[in-house]
Amino acid sequence: MQKKQQPIFRKDDYDVIHACLQEGARESAFGPAVVESLLADFRKGKLVSKEAFPADVVRLNSRVIIQETDRPKEMEVTVVLPEEADIKQRKISVMAPVGVALIGFGKGQEVMWQVPGGKKKFTIKEVFNERD
Repeated sequence: MQKKQQPIFRKDDYDVIHACLQEGARESAFGPAVVESLLADFRKGKLVSKEAFPADVVRLNSRVIIQETDRPKEMEVTVVLPEEADIKQRKISVMAPVGVALIGFGKGQEVMWQVPGGKKKFTIKEVFNERD
């Protein structure tokens, strides 16, 4: 497996997510391990302005197509703040294990997260970001 690259975060997304963490997300339904993983990515990540942010990196409100490494099936999700999450609409919280695994990483990169049956490895196939 290739070495996990440094995550990249848009400064405005970082500020929103960090504020969410400060406002009680630490006690989220996902547990402290998920929150600590997100904080660890923030510490090792690179903050950039919206002008310098790569178009193919996952951020808040990114629509992402991922594929499990050992299966041909693709899955599309949108990474959102916890209060906007809705699994029926495929909107996943940035505080969920999959959200933490995706945020800050880009097209072509492999990500892993813990699921009840063990760790799952996925490849980010496409990232769609609205330009704002």
